[in-house]
Amino acid sequence: MGTEEIRKDANIRNWQSELAYDQWLALPVPGSRPSARYKHAAAVVDEKLYVSGGSRNGRYLSDVQVFDFENLEWSTIKLKPNAVKLEESDSQDVLSPISSHNMIKWENKLLLLGGHSKKLSGEVIVWFIDLETHRCGIMETLGKVPVARGGQSTTLVGSRLIMFGGEDGSRRLLNDVSVLDLETMTWDVAETMQTPPAPRFDHTAAVHAERYLLIFGGCSHASFFNDLHVLDLQSMEWSQPQTLGDLVASRAGHAGITINENWYIVGGGDNRNGCPETLVLDMSKLVWSVLTSVKQRDPLASEGVSVCSVLIEGQKHLVAFGGYNGKYSNEVFVLRPKPTDLSRPKILQSPAAAAAAASVTAAYALSKKGKLESVDVESKSTGVVSTKDVEIEIEAIKEEKNVLELSLAEVEAENSKLKGATEEVNGTHAELGKELRSVQGQLVAERSRCFKLEAQITELHKMLESMQAIEDEVQVLRRQKSAFERDIELASAAQKQGSGGVWRWIAGGNA
Repeated sequence: MGTEEIRKDANIRNWQSELAYDQWLALPVPGSRPSARYKHAAAVVDEKLYVSGGSRNGRYLSDVQVFDFENLEWSTIKLKPNAVKLEESDSQDVLSPISSHNMIKWENKLLLLGGHSKKLSGEVIVWFIDLETHRCGIMETLGKVPVARGGQSTTLVGSRLIMFGGEDGSRRLLNDVSVLDLETMTWDVAETMQTPPAPRFDHTAAVHAERYLLIFGGCSHASFFNDLHVLDLQSMEWSQPQTLGDLVASRAGHAGITINENWYIVGGGDNRNGCPETLVLDMSKLVWSVLTSVKQRDPLASEGVSVCSVLIEGQKHLVAFGGYNGKYSNEVFVLRPKPTDLSRPKILQSPAAAAAAASVTAAYALSKKGKLESVDVESKSTGVVSTKDVEIEIEAIKEEKNVLELSLAEVEAENSKLKGATEEVNGTHAELGKELRSVQGQLVAERSRCFKLEAQITELHKMLESMQAIEDEVQVLRRQKSAFERDIELASAAQKQGSGGVWRWIAGGNA
């Protein structure tokens, strides 16, 4: 069922009863709504959705809107200037109009970082909004403050904010990593190793196990990405692990939120089409899957959309707002994800563990081999084999077998999907080949027809030329006829005059 149909049936009192697992529901909002927008920032605090800034028709916004999930009503926060005098600004707003920024909840404040703004600054500005007093201002930061930018990602890891990538005011693409210590408000530049992601903006980021920073998608000025990169925040090494599962389209301007082991990706696009599918990455296994899809022109298939998680009746839900797909949106959508079985065996405990999995397996195999050889030597020397040791080895082998079977099942499922996709592509290619040959045949027939028409046109030109010559001859004959007729008239007149004179002479002679 599409979001439009669900929206008509839902109402304020029973909208939760209309909420099926893994399906988006547009919430019925009876009152006024904020301006439709995209590239805003959003965060959920105490079951309330906070939305700040964004862009609409090329104009940056500076408002802060709050959506209450209890009564499904929007309200506007009237910000107050901080006690410390703010820097001069062309705008009378307490918060400068801003777009493509990030919002993070820290203690009793909302922190707004980066983004494009009319407020000229060469460095990243950190705004704060006090959730109790609604005072707003700029936080003073120290250290190696990163260059001002928009479209970056900012991820909270403990008491640190990890900022990656973005696009600066000169449209220069970035792939640097900066760290802001929120305890001291000091910036530092992270020195990383291995190959980092290509410079990009409008990507999304997440943290797994408080150790691994994941970067997905985004774009440059010429390309859109669907790659996944992982930064180990302990070793500060980049890697690009192989993923399994569904094929993922390239996208930018999407949004992401993590719930337990799952990373949910919503919206995005490539400047031609929006992405209608809601993706899920199992971060412990690095397996992509499509959770659900909406229609191509649905507000959720938009760039610049935001997504957060909100606790409703004890369960975390996804909440999405805004976006642009040819039309700006100001609707609120909610999705209830189906609970996952957290007790199932995990192939990988973390994304970065993939690189070490092979070495661990090899070491484990050598260890088993050594134990078995030890048991074999002991049995030869003593003639006695420990039943307990054998049982332990059997259990270890069984456990490894289960893990390998799970891996094999996933690989076989992936191969089956790829085979199906290949067959579909081959079928499409065959159909396109037939259509191409048909079009080529039609083209040949049209060319033959054109040649015939050109020949007929040539003949007509010749006939026209011949008719023109005949017309010229007719005109000459007409002129000759006219001249001949004039000569006859003159001769006749002269004859008449000559005859009259003779008779007059004869008559005069007789007299």
